[in-house]
Amino acid sequence: MLSLGRKHKRDGMTPLEAELAPRGRGVSRLHRQPVWRASGHLAHLPNWSGSAAAIGFLTLTIGYGIVIGGHGKVVADALLSAAGFGVEAVKLSGQREIDEFQILEALEIHEGTSLILFDASGARERLNEMAWVKNASVMKLYPSTLQIKIEEREPYALWQRGDSVSIVNEAGDVITDDVDGRYANLLLVVNHGAQRRAKEIYTALATVPELRPRVRAAFLIKDRRWDLQLENGITIRLPEENTEAALSELMKMDKESGLLARDIVAIDLRLADRVTVRMSDEAAEQRKIMTGGNGGSGNRERDT
Repeated sequence: MLSLGRKHKRDGMTPLEAELAPRGRGVSRLHRQPVWRASGHLAHLPNWSGSAAAIGFLTLTIGYGIVIGGHGKVVADALLSAAGFGVEAVKLSGQREIDEFQILEALEIHEGTSLILFDASGARERLNEMAWVKNASVMKLYPSTLQIKIEEREPYALWQRGDSVSIVNEAGDVITDDVDGRYANLLLVVNHGAQRRAKEIYTALATVPELRPRVRAAFLIKDRRWDLQLENGITIRLPEENTEAALSELMKMDKESGLLARDIVAIDLRLADRVTVRMSDEAAEQRKIMTGGNGGSGNRERDT
């Protein structure tokens, strides 16, 4: 409650004026303490805090923009590469059939790719999807090397069905339809199912190694037996059983009489007690002339 009865003056003001006068009047603005410095922990912050906060906010804003724009990994790769962790070398081993460029393409390595952020698991999956790859391993060797080991599928035979030719492995699984002259030495097996039984005819031919280079193709007949076609056009009809014995007998006759070098079309080994030879039309005609018309052209038996 203000008192109005006193007449005392203070600094030339009545008591009422002194009570109503604003506090702090006459205090120099230069000596006033800013309000924010009087607020708790803010009073202890260094002078550069404001600038640091602004820079931090700007950095976060730029980083957010990079992430939203999908450029985060690119920027991170570039920074890590600049720090010495870029992919600078790729060591390959185990590949024979696969071109090195195909492997590098599957790895998806670009300029500025860092070893730290490189997706080794994804690269391994892409390599294992390649036709020739049986198994692949991808290892990071810091600071800047990738080591790739490839285990390839083994080409075993060529398989033809109709106009299509494929390279197959020993189990008969198709590796690839991309066939060129590099695989000309592989045995060509023909007809459906032949790819699964290629090992069967390979095993039989292994008993007569002198014949194998002369065999052009092996035809699976009615999923029961094989016909061999030699490079000179002769067809050898093999039995369903005792194939190795029949081939051995054939090579014995060839050694004694040069049978496989004669002008003949086919040799039938399907019967255990006889060998039937079919001459070419020209050879049969010549034989007829030489024998006075008693010669024959050989049996033309039906395939069974």
